Amino acid sequence: RHPPPRTLAMFGVQQHNAPGHVLCCMCGVGMPPNPAGMCVDCIRSQVDITDGIQKQCTVLYCNQCARYLQPPRHWIRADLESKELLTFCIKRVKGLGKVKLTDAGFIWTEPHSKRLKIKLTVQKEVLNGAILQQTFVVEFVVEWHMCDACSRAAANADQWTACVQVRQKVEHKRTFLFLEQLILKHGMEANTIGIKSQPDGLDFYYGSRSHGLKLLDFLQQVVPVRARHDKQLVSHDANNNTYNYQYTFMVEIVPVCKEDIVCLPYKVSLGLGGVGPVMLVTRVGASFQLTDPSTLRQIWVAADQYYRAPYKPIGSAKMMTEYIVLDVEPSDMGRQRAGKYLLADVQVARLADFGVNDVILHAKTHLGHHLNPGDTAFGYDLASLQIVDPELEKYKHGVQLPDVLLVKKSYQEKRRRRRQKGVARGWKLQRMDIAEEEAAGGARGVREEERRANDEELFLQELEEDEDVRAQVQIFRDASAQPRAAAGDDAAGDDGDDDDDDVPEVPIECLLDELSLNRRVDPNGGGGDEDEDDDGDEYEEGEEDEEMAD
Repeated sequence: RHPPPRTLAMFGVQQHNAPGHVLCCMCGVGMPPNPAGMCVDCIRSQVDITDGIQKQCTVLYCNQCARYLQPPRHWIRADLESKELLTFCIKRVKGLGKVKLTDAGFIWTEPHSKRLKIKLTVQKEVLNGAILQQTFVVEFVVEWHMCDACSRAAANADQWTACVQVRQKVEHKRTFLFLEQLILKHGMEANTIGIKSQPDGLDFYYGSRSHGLKLLDFLQQVVPVRARHDKQLVSHDANNNTYNYQYTFMVEIVPVCKEDIVCLPYKVSLGLGGVGPVMLVTRVGASFQLTDPSTLRQIWVAADQYYRAPYKPIGSAKMMTEYIVLDVEPSDMGRQRAGKYLLADVQVARLADFGVNDVILHAKTHLGHHLNPGDTAFGYDLASLQIVDPELEKYKHGVQLPDVLLVKKSYQEKRRRRRQKGVARGWKLQRMDIAEEEAAGGARGVREEERRANDEELFLQELEEDEDVRAQVQIFRDASAQPRAAAGDDAAGDDGDDDDDDVPEVPIECLLDELSLNRRVDPNGGGGDEDEDDDGDEYEEGEEDEEMAD
């Protein structure tokens, strides 16, 4: 029997409701009981669970392409303090298989120190089932080592293994401006050794044949192309029976662009159900879409189907004439629709002849939803356009071409008034690092520069007007652009005309902030430019290890 509490209090014995304590078998200090029978300090002196784990490692880094070597030959791209780099570093530490990894994180180091430090927390069962947790730091020494591709590029820029030659036989380069944005969006330019501009296309150089094939597959998915390839023997080692080749991939884009008009060959028209013969190109992707503006019939033509019976455009964008719309009346009470198009009868007059003569042209158009009386539109003057195509003569019943074929609504005058007010675009596009060909001198060089600027302006206008094209590219906010409201304040008092408010613009919700999450290291050893999170947690060097026995 236990003595009553009153008796215990009489002899000065106090009761405690706290859990029982035991003495450490090594130092005799009171402690909560655990399977080891020792306190934390004694377990630390007896057992080190980090013994056998590598505390210092070396990683190879190519400062030209910002990639790390993952043995034996694979190079990976990872930003500083990213999940990818943390995973790469943990896999390089030997001996972690003997313990359980519970936590890992970076310790901040100077960007130019060529050091990476990570703090690891591990657990292991020791001494009769007691679980010991311990934290330690692993240091990685970053050694600069150029990868094979960068070594070839530095030694000789012409030492490439694969070359992808992209060509399109047209008079402009708007297709390549759009293709450039697609390549940047999907990161297809990452493995290039160099990109060179050619009069009718671009050349992409790679250090590996597989990278060239990857770009070739990408091009076949975004534009209508046909491709062929060839290889040339560079060197041969008879002793080892090894061969070195240079591979060339020739990619030819269909010479049909958006807003062109084509004349279908007679047999092609019969095979497509008797459409045409004069069709308007309304969309271009992996295949291109032809639309008959007089009937709204639409067909898609693939690249292989086109090259079985090729045909060239009979009119391009530079041949278009500007018209003013006098009257618009939907056909069949507005019931003839095809997607975003509405068939309508229009009366137009040439803008150059407006007020000079009374010539009025009648036509059917697919732009019934977009045009209103008083608007201006671009179109082809088929009455004065000299179309010399033998395929037209093959149609048995003859072809009655309309006087005019409208293509799109025009905003030229409204854009001109905006430029006079000083209103600039509040967005911009990224560009690839392309080695341009040597510019010709004199008048020819001036014409080439004007043509290039005109192509870029037309492409930017297309991004503003076409939602389908805009959805395929990345558009970034231009912080240096002057807001429209501020730019137009001075002109608003003098000119109260707000007719230019309906000029299509890129919606602000489509703009991206041009952020750079990479912390680049200056190749010369300096700190370089950094983009760091000031609110993030920073780890101090020399932080004490935390150990706990459960």
